[in-house]
Amino acid sequence: MPDYQTGFANHHATEAIPGALPIGRNSPQHVPFGLYAEQLSGTAFTAPRAENRRAWLYRLRPTANHPAFVPYEGASQLKSAPFTDTPPSPNRLRWDPLPWPDAPTDWVDGLVTYGGNGDVGTGTGVAIHLYAADADMTDRVFFSADGEIVIVPQEGRLSIDTEQGRIDIAPLHLAVIPRGVRFRVALPDGRARGYVLENYGALLRLPDLGPIGANGLANPRDVETPVAWFEDIDAPHQVIQKYQGGLWATTLDHSPFDVVAWHGNLAPYRYDLTCFCTINTVSFDHPDPSIFTVLTSPSDTPGTANVDVVIFPPRWMVAEDTFRPPWFHRNVMSEFMGLIHGAYDAKEGGFAPGGASLHNQMNGHGPDRASYDKAVAADLAPVKITDTMAFMFETRFPVRPTRWATETPTMQLDYDGVWTGFAKAHLP
Repeated sequence: MPDYQTGFANHHATEAIPGALPIGRNSPQHVPFGLYAEQLSGTAFTAPRAENRRAWLYRLRPTANHPAFVPYEGASQLKSAPFTDTPPSPNRLRWDPLPWPDAPTDWVDGLVTYGGNGDVGTGTGVAIHLYAADADMTDRVFFSADGEIVIVPQEGRLSIDTEQGRIDIAPLHLAVIPRGVRFRVALPDGRARGYVLENYGALLRLPDLGPIGANGLANPRDVETPVAWFEDIDAPHQVIQKYQGGLWATTLDHSPFDVVAWHGNLAPYRYDLTCFCTINTVSFDHPDPSIFTVLTSPSDTPGTANVDVVIFPPRWMVAEDTFRPPWFHRNVMSEFMGLIHGAYDAKEGGFAPGGASLHNQMNGHGPDRASYDKAVAADLAPVKITDTMAFMFETRFPVRPTRWATETPTMQLDYDGVWTGFAKAHLP
């Protein structure tokens, strides 16, 4: 089992072999054991100290030691912003779960892009992918030079080897891999399915709590970062990178997981969603979903995120004289939702675990007819919603779906029908 260090964006120091980590300086003339010192920068050198993220890696060979990259022909449905192959659509969209592959497919080749926004070249916006895989990544690794990667498993565990250590995640966890960090995914359960957010913007961080105070939501101590681990394997390994929307590959004569020690505050991490300290009303009205924010990537407009990662976990509902499910609304933000487990309280049917929905900015959505009828007739006794874990990637820009997403047979062509049948209100 991997070991972990706790705390969000802490400055960690870890070594797989005692004495491998230099003391007192980052780049000594003679690194212990002849290792190579290499800095990995997640922000500009001159970013404010509170936002500056970087790590120093001490490895068997420098990362620069590789042949030229050539175009990679796999993962043909993995795309990047700007998304221009379909026009922007105001329509509400929903999809059934991604089907399992017909032939053995690893995590990289199992990625399919549903949409996104912004521009990878200017560092704004996001891309949203889903994956369905049934094979381990063997002798090959992946990294994104375009953005940090958030992996949200829905079915099947993932064992993720990274340059800075090993992470195990299962459904009800998420993992974040920094931009540029190489990683490999194995499937302990034989197959796996889930969701991926690729964040082109400012690095994800825990949200400010404001009047909530010092504690609550995702507490820093529950974020786990792996300890140093390495491979010393002299055998061919393919390295696939996503660069400016294209996929490129090269082959090394060794494993790239050769970091023997590292220190810094830029590293992969995982978070157990069941540790989320949910805030909710104890009087009346349904609070805004911002109280369910796990991570946020801020933009240049205060309070308006490049993207928020939001969850809807098990929770008590006690509001008095209140319509308890999420209300009907139109939002300046765009909402891509997925369901990890159970049912979502605003959708009585059709929104299955592994499925997804997209409600773009300023277009009306909310509970379906069945959920509405059930909510207005409910006895408002305290009740705990237990069988649920939904999430939302909420972003400031419209999410433009890919052509694949608009043409796949998993798209529910009758989704608009869930809002039909609402009777006209009766005025005196």
